[in-house]
Amino acid sequence: METSTFSYWERTAFIDNADIIIIGSGIVGLSAALHLKKKQPALKVLVLERGFLPTGASTKNAGFACFGSVSEQLVLLEKSTDEEVARLVGYKWRGLQRLRENLGDQAIDYQQHGGYEIFMDNDIKKAEHCLDKMGRLNKLFKDAIGHSDIYSVANDKITAFGFKGVGHMIYNPYEGQLHTGKMMRTLLNKVYNQGVIVLNNCEIKEIKNEGGSVNLKTSQGNFKAGKVILATNAFASQLFPELKVIPGRGQVLITKPVEGLKLKGTYHFDEGYYYFRNIDGRVLFGGGRNLDYKAEETWDFGHTEIVKSKLVNYLKEVILPGQHFEVDYWWSGIMGFGEAISPIVKQVEPNIFCAVRCNGMGVAMGSLVGEEVADLATA
Repeated sequence: METSTFSYWERTAFIDNADIIIIGSGIVGLSAALHLKKKQPALKVLVLERGFLPTGASTKNAGFACFGSVSEQLVLLEKSTDEEVARLVGYKWRGLQRLRENLGDQAIDYQQHGGYEIFMDNDIKKAEHCLDKMGRLNKLFKDAIGHSDIYSVANDKITAFGFKGVGHMIYNPYEGQLHTGKMMRTLLNKVYNQGVIVLNNCEIKEIKNEGGSVNLKTSQGNFKAGKVILATNAFASQLFPELKVIPGRGQVLITKPVEGLKLKGTYHFDEGYYYFRNIDGRVLFGGGRNLDYKAEETWDFGHTEIVKSKLVNYLKEVILPGQHFEVDYWWSGIMGFGEAISPIVKQVEPNIFCAVRCNGMGVAMGSLVGEEVADLATA
């Protein structure tokens, strides 16, 4: 006779007989669940999440619906081929359209005010390099997103936004912004309506492949399924170290409402390592991971004084010069990075699949990455 953590009711209604268990309830995991149910409505899908809310970055990011600034794309071109970078831009673009199609613009508070890359007065060399390469990128990405006028000079808007110490600015009209919390609530509601069960505060301790099924040892007891999808992004290497996904913490602040805030759109600088936007009359500002890569290669949420002081300094000197502001609160999210520029979507072991390493572009990639792994698991 077996002693169980769960009652008969719990086992029969929530625990047993899952066809597929998805580990991770972020954008990739829930997109995979949604796609599985659309393909095979009778499939029993269970999602296990270690946190009270999705752990990682899905509810902690800046809400940028973007596919990359000029300086970011040029860095990627140093690591990879023109074809691969263009393919990835197309992938992120299609991912953003799929996200909007799946959830609806109104439900996620999607707005397309465009994206800006700003260059400081003391960064003229980098600005000139990016301006010189804009035409090449526009040509390279034309087929990927179906537009030829992606990046253009926008120096005339610098004064209107109230910046100080900014010498150049590049505009991309095809980037937008959304409300991350509303996005994840809408996605959760979608999967609930499809009959998917999501259980929180359930940390995976061990995954055991037993041929015909996969056993999961968790903080809440043992689970069993025919197949398992790992969608934990930055935390993937805790269970499968060979995946080599490197965590990268992003520290973020939000100010209290700022009177007469002029920001409209999303803003990047320093190869995308810093990013800010207006949300509800407040400035949301994050980044600084490049100040100390090793310190930010962590699975621990939290903050460092070096990043906090740098962000506040940029607010004072560049973004809100001469304006009164107060930081309301801080948070952090954990992203997943790797040497290759594309996500990892593959079979790890028989009946175990993964969809991880979104390289800080989970909002753009997540919908398609989830669909791709769902297709792989049901092939």
